[in-house]
Amino acid sequence: MWKVLKFTLVLAVLLFLGPQLTSLAYGESAGDSGQTDIQVEAAESPATPEITIFGNAGGVTPGDLFYVDATDSSGDILISLYITNADVLITYLRYLNLKVAVYCEDENGRWSKTSLRDGHLPADTYLTLHNSPVNITLPGYARYKIAIDSGCYYCINAATGGDNISPQFYLTVEQV
Repeated sequence: MWKVLKFTLVLAVLLFLGPQLTSLAYGESAGDSGQTDIQVEAAESPATPEITIFGNAGGVTPGDLFYVDATDSSGDILISLYITNADVLITYLRYLNLKVAVYCEDENGRWSKTSLRDGHLPADTYLTLHNSPVNITLPGYARYKIAIDSGCYYCINAATGGDNISPQFYLTVEQV
């Protein structure tokens, strides 16, 4: 009897303290204002990154945030990635560090890490609760995937009181 009661209590605590966070992404491009040379599409679950808060610290499951189609754009583009609900998240998380990655689609539909004009990979870019937005300049005539490759967090308060503590992302794209 004691084992069943103990198991039930542990399960209830885990369910209460282990909320699942799935990101919400929405974006805007020049196409939204009448120009149609750049298109932005938000990734849908289950492709988006996820966080399962269990205990105090942990990692982030990688996932896609946005797809940017700049195949008709001749110039460089500037993408700006924001966390829009950092003010809510900061109440529950001491820190949230997300490694942002940019992938480019080749002619066969495969994604590979984007390289800069000189052939080198861009420096690591991290989106946190304190440095939103991050800005990345990319060449035109390509299709890109903006993703989270890894991340970590430290939870100080798992009792959400009904608040949605999923990171919400916003992306803007403009020609440089």
